[in-house]
Amino acid sequence: MSHLTGDPKRHDLSSFKDSLTGSCLCGSITVTIHDNELFTKPRGHLCHCANCRKVSGSVVSANLIMEEEKVDVKDRDGTLKVYEDKATNSGNPVYRYFCAVDGNPIMSKVDMLPGKAIVKMGMMPVIPAPEMESFAAHKHTWFKKPEGIKSYKILRTGELMDE
Repeated sequence: MSHLTGDPKRHDLSSFKDSLTGSCLCGSITVTIHDNELFTKPRGHLCHCANCRKVSGSVVSANLIMEEEKVDVKDRDGTLKVYEDKATNSGNPVYRYFCAVDGNPIMSKVDMLPGKAIVKMGMMPVIPAPEMESFAAHKHTWFKKPEGIKSYKILRTGELMDE
């Protein structure tokens, strides 16, 4: 799947007008998002909660909250596993899907968003611009948010940060 890696600026966004496909590192799991508005406006979601940072292995997790029926997950080798993360701010579990071979995060699901998948965008060749960030009160002080996005102190339906 090496054709999916590399410089995201080399991709013509018009080639993703109907769908976007990415994979885990070993190629066992592919995820295709079927949506014709992926790059027509900001769509992404940055999460700064400690657990999303751990799962992403980075300073922030780049996600896309999408209707489950628009997300097609293929598990060629049966490596898709789920971890029930109960150490959450709310106490409600987050179901974190990942590849058991390479550890690549695939998506999360939460009961408070029925019918939605939180796709982990690091596996995609390009990532839609973010429209919001959650747990912004927990982000590193040196992290500069992208211009024009909403910053929620904690949950994306809660209180906004003062700008």
